[in-house]
Amino acid sequence: MSFNKSQAAFFQAIKLSLPSYNSLVDEIAEILEISIDSAYRRIRGEKLLDFTELETLCGRFNISLDTFFNLQSNSILFQGNQNDYQENSFMRWMEDVYAQLNLVNSFSKKHIYWLVKDMPPFHHYYHKELAAFKFFFWRKSILFNESLKDTKFSIDDNSYDQFAEITQKILKAYHKIPTTEIWNIEGINITLRQIELYHEMGIMTSTKDTIFLYNCMMEVIDNLEKMAEKGKKIIPAHPEMEGADYNFFVNEFIIGDNTFFATMDEQKVTYLNHSVIYFHGTSDPAFNNAMFKNLDNLIKKSTQISVVCEKERKQFFNKLRKKVIERINAVPLEEE
Repeated sequence: MSFNKSQAAFFQAIKLSLPSYNSLVDEIAEILEISIDSAYRRIRGEKLLDFTELETLCGRFNISLDTFFNLQSNSILFQGNQNDYQENSFMRWMEDVYAQLNLVNSFSKKHIYWLVKDMPPFHHYYHKELAAFKFFFWRKSILFNESLKDTKFSIDDNSYDQFAEITQKILKAYHKIPTTEIWNIEGINITLRQIELYHEMGIMTSTKDTIFLYNCMMEVIDNLEKMAEKGKKIIPAHPEMEGADYNFFVNEFIIGDNTFFATMDEQKVTYLNHSVIYFHGTSDPAFNNAMFKNLDNLIKKSTQISVVCEKERKQFFNKLRKKVIERINAVPLEEE
């Protein structure tokens, strides 16, 4: 492949990564700090990019050059954030989640896939108290926010308020994106264990709060079942808002790893989970094509319980409810 053709393919990949309303030439001109005419000449292959420009564009758009120069390499370029142990790290994480969902929403043809290990965070957000608990747990036990070191959780605490606005923005963005989730019966275990663990450690201020959170989980399961039945996303507080398509699959043979995969027009992006809440993403074509094939095979070997298979759907969600009921019954009532 000639350098001119490679450069054309390079810019085509950049174009596919841009929201449909963004101009490729304007983006290139701004990033490289060159004129519109100079940007056009590079896009058309009339002027070759220098190494500094290649480095700048690869870093900005998370692109590997291997594909365009036919280099045989096992290297895959990932991009993402990680904990910097600052007090505002969680807010920045929330803002990054919102930005990624907005990017997906900017494309006319989009879909997200979630290979579930821990219930996707969005489902916790439907309930203020449950969201507050997850935020508290992540900040205290995962991000190690110093301000929470010696604090306990209470559903009456107003610390959630600082995240209320961004939480609602995330929910509304997620609500618009067609989604496929691949579940296993273990999908709610992590959140249940987090509630149980904080109760056992005395980090809950009262048994009443523990029971309240378990009941929130029951409501989450109820809403998941409603969405699976209708094949549409539902925000419990606003059931009148028509949501995007929602596909629910159950795979009894594998436990997911929270891989998050998105298709946006012709582009694919894989987000791999690490450090509990963080994700690193790649738009590497070979990797994403392999990942999509793997997800497709998993779906083919799973049982769809959204819209169809009413009996299997009821059985699955009743099993989830049984897990919560067992936790509720295990809480010693005499503590109150």
